[in-house]
Amino acid sequence: MNVIVIVNDSFRWDYLGAYGNDWIRTPNLDRFAREAALFEWAYSEGLPTVPTRTTFFTGRFTFPFRGWQRIEPKDVLLAEILWNKGVTSALITDVYHLHKPSMAFERGFDTTEHIRGHEGDPWIVDPEIEVDVDAVHKPAPRDAAVRKQIEQYLRNIHWWESEEDTFVARVMKAGLEWVRRRKKRERFLLWLDCFDPHEPWDPPEPYRSWYVDPAYTGKDIIQPMPGDGSYLTGEELQHVKNLYAGKVSLCDRWVGWFLDEIRSMGLFDDTLILFTTDHGEPFGEHGYIKKAEPGLYEELCHIPLLVRHPEGIGSGRRFSAMVETTEIFPTVLDFLGIPPPSRIHGRSLLPMMRGEEERLRDHAYMGYFKQAWRISDQEWCFILNLLNDKGPELYHLASDPGERDNLIGREPSKAVELELKLRQFVAALK
Repeated sequence: MNVIVIVNDSFRWDYLGAYGNDWIRTPNLDRFAREAALFEWAYSEGLPTVPTRTTFFTGRFTFPFRGWQRIEPKDVLLAEILWNKGVTSALITDVYHLHKPSMAFERGFDTTEHIRGHEGDPWIVDPEIEVDVDAVHKPAPRDAAVRKQIEQYLRNIHWWESEEDTFVARVMKAGLEWVRRRKKRERFLLWLDCFDPHEPWDPPEPYRSWYVDPAYTGKDIIQPMPGDGSYLTGEELQHVKNLYAGKVSLCDRWVGWFLDEIRSMGLFDDTLILFTTDHGEPFGEHGYIKKAEPGLYEELCHIPLLVRHPEGIGSGRRFSAMVETTEIFPTVLDFLGIPPPSRIHGRSLLPMMRGEEERLRDHAYMGYFKQAWRISDQEWCFILNLLNDKGPELYHLASDPGERDNLIGREPSKAVELELKLRQFVAALK
């Protein structure tokens, strides 16, 4: 029995056809979803990129304890548990933050492959390579860091000739090559962690033309300034969203290609396959774009989660129970028949998929370390802002799924109830 985990960074749940989107082409993931268990209320526990990977690899909540930081020496990691259990493991990724010195996310994996060059990765530094930042960037106050990232990115990709050179394609091809090289009798865990559809949003053809308005004459703003989105015109913001949609379809194409190849090798018969992300992507729904603020709203925290069991357990079912990124670690171990360590916070999804449990938890908890915390169920959401002057927020998700109407002043008893549950939960974590 084998496990493949596919992570596509910054993948909005509501941009996937299987979750109800009707304007973005994701036929491959939609087909996979029909064979898998689909979790409608999955949430990312600790945000953004690096804290979520810590959760993936430790099975523990991070938001009350740690933010963007390295793996700690005391952490018990998924790959380390598998090291002497007859399971060969590989991490193949282009998430350059995991490659930074001392981060240690490769710890325990038998094979690690870092595909270099995404976003601001200081990979190709030759100053002789000329790039045109202004063609894809709209200047704004305090944009030096973003401008530098774009310049570095354009240098990194100056050699590209086709979509096979894109990052998601290279990650998927490297993953398939690793599977082909493995010894056939070995059990394995393959963790494919792809930064796309993370910005910069520069989809190649035909994905760009599928969504971009042919009447648009402005710049391809591939990496907008994080924060207040009002510096973009409405037309520019829509164009940015269209570029992101193209990246989503590009990811669907190459994830689908990888899954087809795995199927043709006969591995669908004995492999648990999970597809998910670390978080979504704000596009001005609450006044800002990208992950610039600890705005713990649905467009950021709500994530897709698809789990395909080789025996068809949960196949084609949609589960409405609340689950979190903490559940991936114990689910992998449960499938492989390996007991989890005692100090994890997550629970395996397999009993729910088998119909033995209806739910794992009554509330989902998540946050940005030392910035904001959130508690939610399918009806209510309470956000505790720790740093800024926004004050607490309360939304009735059942009637206000876009979280537009803050009820904090009109429903004080509900706010107190949820804040108490949130603080009690954090206090009880060990």
